[in-house]
Amino acid sequence: MKFNHPVPKGDIKYGGVFRQNETEYFRSLYPQNITEVVGHRIITQIYEGLVAFNPADLSLQPCIAKSWEIKDSATFFVFHLRNDVYFHDDPCFPNGGKGRKVTAQDFAFCFQQLCRPNASNQGFWIFQDIVKGSSECYNDSSANGKNHVLEGVNVIDDTTLTIQLNKPFAGFLFRLALPFTAVFPKEALVYYGKDMREHAVGTGPFRIKKVIPDVGVFLVRNQRYWGKDSLGNQLPYLDGLRFSFIKEEKVEMLEFQKGNIDLKYRLPVDMVTEIIDSADQLQEGYKQFQLQNVRELSSQYYGFLTIDPVYKNVHVRRAFNYAIDRNKIVNYTVKGEGTANTYGITPIGVPGFDQSKLKGYSFNPQLAQKEMELAGYPKGKGFPKLTLHINSGGGRNEKVAEAITTMLHDNLGIEVDIAQSLWAQHTENLESGKFQFWRLGWVADYPDAENFLNLFYGKHVPKNPTDKAYINSFRYQNSAYDKLFEDALATADVAKRNEKYVLLDQMIIDDAPVLFIYFNMNRRLLQPFVRNMPANSMEYRSYREVWLNK
Repeated sequence: MKFNHPVPKGDIKYGGVFRQNETEYFRSLYPQNITEVVGHRIITQIYEGLVAFNPADLSLQPCIAKSWEIKDSATFFVFHLRNDVYFHDDPCFPNGGKGRKVTAQDFAFCFQQLCRPNASNQGFWIFQDIVKGSSECYNDSSANGKNHVLEGVNVIDDTTLTIQLNKPFAGFLFRLALPFTAVFPKEALVYYGKDMREHAVGTGPFRIKKVIPDVGVFLVRNQRYWGKDSLGNQLPYLDGLRFSFIKEEKVEMLEFQKGNIDLKYRLPVDMVTEIIDSADQLQEGYKQFQLQNVRELSSQYYGFLTIDPVYKNVHVRRAFNYAIDRNKIVNYTVKGEGTANTYGITPIGVPGFDQSKLKGYSFNPQLAQKEMELAGYPKGKGFPKLTLHINSGGGRNEKVAEAITTMLHDNLGIEVDIAQSLWAQHTENLESGKFQFWRLGWVADYPDAENFLNLFYGKHVPKNPTDKAYINSFRYQNSAYDKLFEDALATADVAKRNEKYVLLDQMIIDDAPVLFIYFNMNRRLLQPFVRNMPANSMEYRSYREVWLNK
């Protein structure tokens, strides 16, 4: 597809296709069903919400809402929408499929969907117990909650929307920047239904051109995009984006070296010393590329199903945590691509969060064995053989799993098998409670400790043990934790709220519903001609102002 580009003002160029790879295939492109990073990175280019993150510093910036007001101690929000935003052209629209203008009614419709119980809605927790009337809608089993209207969301006119909260929540605006709250047309949901997994209709700088399962996703420039840069240039600059799905990191790296991929996210662990030296500088043969290196706001961990007969014993969970040498994993297994997690679930670098007040887990085989004795398994005697479930991750996850299962055997005297499955099946099984011990990680949705501590909130655990637990897959419940968590959310003072967050993190450390491993270090390579693509600690990607100097 060819585009007639305007003559640009300033030092930018129009045109070109940005090519990137993911080692796992996406699970869904439906905004309210996004719980994994691959789908997130694709739909961030397609869908938009009221506000968005700035990819340079992760600050919140206007998006479809050009401005807003916060009233009544952060319980009442008034959003003023742009009047020049259109949905992508798509067959779901009458009159030849021409995309219509976005209005406040569209946001009200999408927010109502977010508060209805159905299998495609994994973002209900964004509003649940926070927006007025959200819990009543979600808990109404009649016709999937259709008997209740979301009381806290009101349309004043086509460009004005208000949201009423039950109580103050300082992090609410952050949640409005997530894919769950992106706007999509009712026509698309009616027309495609569950097929919105691949048929994405948004307002973003790029729109879907083609999806080839397990091979590629192709996006093209949205000719009617509303965005302009600071000089008045029409955005985006690129003609399109290509997402490929090469599974092996080494093959992906070879394609990058050949010039067939423009971004290499994370260095293959077997090639780190070949690519960079001890001072984190590019070695000969790689100096033509751009190296970006930031500490990532993400935690890598193994989850325990805390209602399982084995893992409901806190001493077992603590024993596992004392039995692994995190520094060895970071230094030798992932070759410096992280920081040993001797703290808690909240990553280093979250603004206002004081890690120094936490007492995490160090490598201590003696304490590990003592905890196993307290659990009733001295030197591992009588402990059942276990299975650790992982997804591939390009090869990195297998290496970490092999190192950890060896440490558990050597230091606890137990046997752990490793089973691997594709990402979609992996997440399906752990959310359904079919796994007892599994690999997972959490990349920050927004730069606040609450986003990590929310993983353990007891109200995310379904009453029926066979129902899916989308957020709290550990099915961890602690009434004291829940009470303090709710109290922290309602604390307007930032410093006092972070003090409560520290107490919550220590509770998670002490109860150990996860095996803490490491915090990621984000190293990535760009081709020399890529411009205006800053790295950030959430690996949040927006291509609307990326350009290629070709």
